[in-house]
Amino acid sequence: MDNRSRCALPYIFSILVVWTACLSAAQTAPSFSLEQVMSSPFPTNLVVAQQTGRIAWLFASKGEHNVWVADAPNFEAHAVTHYTGDDGLPLAALKLTPDGRTAVYARGTEANGAGEIADPTSGVEKRTQQVWAVDVDKGEPRLLGDMGCDEEGCEDIQVSPNGEFAVWSAKKQIWIAPVSGKEKAKALTFARGKNQQPKWSPDGKKIAFVSDRGDHSFVVIYEFGRNQLLYVSPSADRDDAPRWSPDGSQIAFIRLVGKKMKQPLIPLTPLPWSIWVYDVAKDSGREIWKSGLALDDSLPQLTADGSFQFAAKNRIIFSSEQDGWNHLYSVATTGGPAILLTPGKFETEDVTLTTDRTFVIYSSNQDDIDRRHLWKVSVDGGTPAAVTRGETMEWAPAEIAGRVVCLGSTATMPAMPYSITSPGRDMIAKNALPADFPSTKLVTPKQAIFKAEDGWEIHGQLFEPKEGGRRPALIFIHGGSIRQMMLGFHYMDYYHNAYAMNQYLASRGYVVLSVNYRTGIMYGRHFRDPADGGPRGGAEYKDIVAAGHYLQTLPNVDPKKIGLWGGSYGGYLTAMGLAHNSELFAAGADLHGVHDWSAFLEEFPKDAPDREAALKLAFQSSPNAAIATWKSPVLLIHGDDDRNVEFSQTVDLLQRLRAQQVHVEELIYPDEIHDFLMWKSWIKAYRATEEFFGRQLAK
Repeated sequence: MDNRSRCALPYIFSILVVWTACLSAAQTAPSFSLEQVMSSPFPTNLVVAQQTGRIAWLFASKGEHNVWVADAPNFEAHAVTHYTGDDGLPLAALKLTPDGRTAVYARGTEANGAGEIADPTSGVEKRTQQVWAVDVDKGEPRLLGDMGCDEEGCEDIQVSPNGEFAVWSAKKQIWIAPVSGKEKAKALTFARGKNQQPKWSPDGKKIAFVSDRGDHSFVVIYEFGRNQLLYVSPSADRDDAPRWSPDGSQIAFIRLVGKKMKQPLIPLTPLPWSIWVYDVAKDSGREIWKSGLALDDSLPQLTADGSFQFAAKNRIIFSSEQDGWNHLYSVATTGGPAILLTPGKFETEDVTLTTDRTFVIYSSNQDDIDRRHLWKVSVDGGTPAAVTRGETMEWAPAEIAGRVVCLGSTATMPAMPYSITSPGRDMIAKNALPADFPSTKLVTPKQAIFKAEDGWEIHGQLFEPKEGGRRPALIFIHGGSIRQMMLGFHYMDYYHNAYAMNQYLASRGYVVLSVNYRTGIMYGRHFRDPADGGPRGGAEYKDIVAAGHYLQTLPNVDPKKIGLWGGSYGGYLTAMGLAHNSELFAAGADLHGVHDWSAFLEEFPKDAPDREAALKLAFQSSPNAAIATWKSPVLLIHGDDDRNVEFSQTVDLLQRLRAQQVHVEELIYPDEIHDFLMWKSWIKAYRATEEFFGRQLAK
């Protein structure tokens, strides 16, 4: 008989004994299951076919991945593919042909360093990553060719302007196949280096791509019918992100200074860059804009694919952090001063252009720092106008048939596709949301703001159980670390799952605080890139300590029962908490965390003059440096085919903790990767986490 059954037998036990058993076993009776709150389909890759008013996206539902479409103006949605089973085969890189009749996508995961495609199902057959096409009306997928990207990921599939061919980057070359599937995919050309980022010219007669040679890179043009590649204004710098002008006469690209040798590792180093425009007919390029030389002038890490484009009125839009915030600018194609389009203390993220290219539609945290909303501004300047506002969240905007569509969520409603209307927004694909999804039973997290010991202001989201009384508390620490958790379901699947888990933990009686520690995004570059962050000093750990002290001030928190949980960078900071402050943090669940920064030897060039000092500082900034003071119990969760954090990080930590006689529990997944491929892996990991805290904190 389990504890919940005992709670249902008041005549056998006294009221006091029953109440105590219920509290210690489960904190509070769950009003919904973990499977229910994790059951919503997660949408990604929203794309449009302008010729027909059709949109498409990918849905991942309990491990099943499929292509969905809907047509303007009513946007009635249906699935196009019908893959079944929790098979660990995600879909990605979705594209529609211009007429909207065919969808092209990748299926499967990238290869690891040994060239192996992940298979967490424990199957016996070798897996491949492949490119597929499916006609929307017929729904029968056809194979176009293998992809087999490396562990750095794949570039987007690109469909030709006439919809007849698809190109993609894989195995260091550019590949092409007819969308009809009548011919096998083949390498388009051979070029030295790693070749990626293919972009079709508007007339479909040329393809521009990037050939990365390590310390330098070129923009290259392949022209059909010509047996020679054309290198675009080659230099000893690193050229990136080629963009064709609407008429195909020009290519804009980013030029980043070439890599220097014997550079110090500890101080942050500026990355100056410039924008060039190349005249195809004249075979001539010129610089039209150049960054400054300060750290704030560096090439932005937040630059999305859509934020560097040719716009109308002979202008190019781009992102820059020159004022300390990631903002949008535009500059004339002939050069001159850039216009700031999005002034203020906020940051922009997803960016697209309207169909006529005269306006930019973007997501940002303007006027609502811990959410995302859509905004619109003219490409030549003016006052930005809010497209959405309120307690909803929106991202991934696109314009189709005069309407704005996007993905969005709320605090209690998971991510879904939406059509923006004058009064608000209409959900697309309502039929895909499970009828028993527990929206009405979820809590609305509160914005929490507190200060670290050195004065940094830290934001978080506080999930409080609906029942009162003093409770155990948990701090959730996101990964990345270039991420921001928000006051609603997240736009990334990993953190969409984590948000659902935090809701489940709140339903189980825990007070949960999700922390946006420094090195995260949307609070300015200085917040994201502190000089003493990560392996340079781990200063962000101060924010986790501050979160613990903040929880101790809350009347509904038991100050002696505060735990930590998080994955990846969040696993690192969980381990930091247990190693440095076991008196504050009573237990932790560490999912595929980093435990020794100095083990990342490939990131410490041998010619760096301060290499030894940097390695020493990296180790001192790691949990392993404080193993001697680690007392609190920990749950370690890791997949042994992790391509982001080596499994050896967990193997090594486990041995160190055993030597210290620390209580350790394990959940190890053979052949699973960093971002678990199988839905059941997430369920098992989260259930193990909740049960672990139930044993360690609820007793």
